[in-house]
Amino acid sequence: MTKTRPPVSSAVATMRAASSFTRRTLLKSTIAAGGVAAMGPWIVQDARSSSGTLSILHWDDELPDPVIPEFEKKTGIKVNKTPFSQNEEQINKLQATAGTGFDLCQPTHDRAPQFKEIGVLQPFDTNKLKLLDGLLPAMLEGSTKQWTWDSKLYHVPHCWGSEAISWRTDLVTLDYKTLSYGTLWDEQFKGKIQGRPHSLLLGIGLWWDRTGKLPSNRMLDAFKDEATMRKIYDPILKFAIEKKSWVKQFWDSADNTKSGLIENGVVIGQTWDGPALSLKKQGKPVSYMAPQEGAIAWLDGWAMTTGAKNVAQAYEWINYLHSPEVSAKVADGSGYNPVARGADALLSPAAKKNFAESYPDDATSKLWQRPPEPSWFAELRTQYAEKFKAA
Repeated sequence: MTKTRPPVSSAVATMRAASSFTRRTLLKSTIAAGGVAAMGPWIVQDARSSSGTLSILHWDDELPDPVIPEFEKKTGIKVNKTPFSQNEEQINKLQATAGTGFDLCQPTHDRAPQFKEIGVLQPFDTNKLKLLDGLLPAMLEGSTKQWTWDSKLYHVPHCWGSEAISWRTDLVTLDYKTLSYGTLWDEQFKGKIQGRPHSLLLGIGLWWDRTGKLPSNRMLDAFKDEATMRKIYDPILKFAIEKKSWVKQFWDSADNTKSGLIENGVVIGQTWDGPALSLKKQGKPVSYMAPQEGAIAWLDGWAMTTGAKNVAQAYEWINYLHSPEVSAKVADGSGYNPVARGADALLSPAAKKNFAESYPDDATSKLWQRPPEPSWFAELRTQYAEKFKAA
């Protein structure tokens, strides 16, 4: 996927493996997953004998109905949920409570260094994670490679997705062969684009790297040290500020991504796949596609907090989510992608079609995964994003 650099070698290996998992190869794994799916009834049987509550801090669009209601009905466990829309929001909540108040949280895979540093997590007892062997190897590796320290595992997969280009199909026609993060900055889209500040900066960097304007090893050089990051990001920020009038809105959640496209005059944007594909599934004139530079791939998972009180219930929850049936429901309802083997065969025809249209031709081989982010990088990136937003 990307050229290997020492600080990010394991992330690169993970996403190289992930890029080989097209819908076709996933469908081939259905038979192999049959034995795993057969385990489902004993999970529910054990859960029925339990009770109590479970408190989760979760991404606001990754637990669509009927995922939680069916878990509560099958297990008798009441789920208390606190949604968030950005990793920074999640980290701030956990730091404020020193890891108490929630049993499980949902870090994105690249935030491992930050979570290790703030010390709000406890390791999993992998003997109680009954369906790990039933997960897609590339997705499981996304957790184990970055979230294992002191020989203990702190993260397991939930779903994966990407950030690329979404647009109004009734207002513009786009083609994969010419689609680029640079497309956003065409004159025709002035005052009509949306994105997150830091994501738009990354997209510009990937575009400039591909065209040779600012070589950066697909932006991986920015993770070397602060001096190198500034050298790369300073000209990117200058360009972004000059083009600030192109931005109709900065989005910060799935909901305002959708409202931007449907209600607020946005024609095109750099967004997550889930919100756009959910609209597409509803029949709205919206589509989503990876550009030539590669969709920015991510993996969200589950981690247990140091203050977890409902530990048994937490394991019930994760084992429930890791079944092919429930992994498929998470993906089908959210617009993201499943992590369990065999789940793809259980997706709706619309979801399968959306995936094929979002990652056409060689798009899955070009996925770009955010490397693990040290704290210095996250802090400096935030500074650049805020300068862009405030310009």
